[in-house]
Amino acid sequence: MSPNTPPFAASLAALGWNGAPEQRDPLDRPSYVGPVSFAQLPWVEDVAEIRRRKADIAIIGAPFDDAVTHRPGTRFGPRAIREAQYQTGTLHSLQVGVEPFTALTAIDAGDAVVYPGRLEHGHGAIYRKVREVAETGAIPIVLGGDHSITWPNATAIAEMRWPQRIGILHFDAHADASIDGYGSLHSHGSPMRRLIESGAVLGKNFVQVGLRGYFPDNETLGWMREHGMRSHFMTEIEEHGSEAVIATAIAEALDGPDAIWISLDIDVVDPGLAPGTGTPEPGGMLSRELLRGLRQIAAQVPIAGMDIVEVSPPYDWAESTAMIANRAALEVISALAKRKESGETIRWEPSR
Repeated sequence: MSPNTPPFAASLAALGWNGAPEQRDPLDRPSYVGPVSFAQLPWVEDVAEIRRRKADIAIIGAPFDDAVTHRPGTRFGPRAIREAQYQTGTLHSLQVGVEPFTALTAIDAGDAVVYPGRLEHGHGAIYRKVREVAETGAIPIVLGGDHSITWPNATAIAEMRWPQRIGILHFDAHADASIDGYGSLHSHGSPMRRLIESGAVLGKNFVQVGLRGYFPDNETLGWMREHGMRSHFMTEIEEHGSEAVIATAIAEALDGPDAIWISLDIDVVDPGLAPGTGTPEPGGMLSRELLRGLRQIAAQVPIAGMDIVEVSPPYDWAESTAMIANRAALEVISALAKRKESGETIRWEPSR
């Protein structure tokens, strides 16, 4: 043995520590190794590269909570939702019977660059990020962030697809159709009103599921009825079941539009299951009802995109809220993957 060779070198060789590094697909890394992307997907921010890959799905983070009116923290939501994915390797959906990331091409397109305290700037950054990614043909799934981001999200898609129309299926404990929030037109309690007022979405194609509690007031309810919005309260789900209610909601949202934007406020789920949110409301949906409903929608409806909002990690003591949000995205992706596996085109093509 050379005098320059330490005496423990032989044991290193026996252990295999000094051998060639093992080559593995990045998808097979443990969830806590490497950069934090959704389901260990490739992190691809370059729009030209997203287009070259012909991505079917693009995850986008919108770490924004400047428009909240109660508990803050949703700016940390995108990272928490990404980190909630603990399975690695090739995922297989037991519910749908598909390997989602084998059947379709998905990437994580990174985050919209937003800065705290600059509300209008943040909405503009989110709008531009969603628009440029969606123009590649990929279906955007936006991880929020407070619910005000649905205004720029859905506006970007409505503008891009014009003159085709989109409908919105909105899962929430609250209507988010108030005239303002403490004087702010950009409040997370007002995005649905802004979308209808602007003409981006027609009121009759705006369908809400899961409303309950003590909001909105009669004045707001009157405005919603006047503009043709359709709402399904939790009492209806309790009486008829979520599957029947969601089937009705799908038909209403597709009464004219070519595709659906899904907007999921995590507070639609009962706070006993999803405590990590800014405005919790008792008496909500079970997580299994929500996940089944999302599969039901994505299995049969043209999907324009989706946002998942109001996950606030500071209040998510067991990370169950982030996990439900993560699975909500996976259920939609899996249902779309099954459709692609069956020969359907799920990407948006301007010629369609």
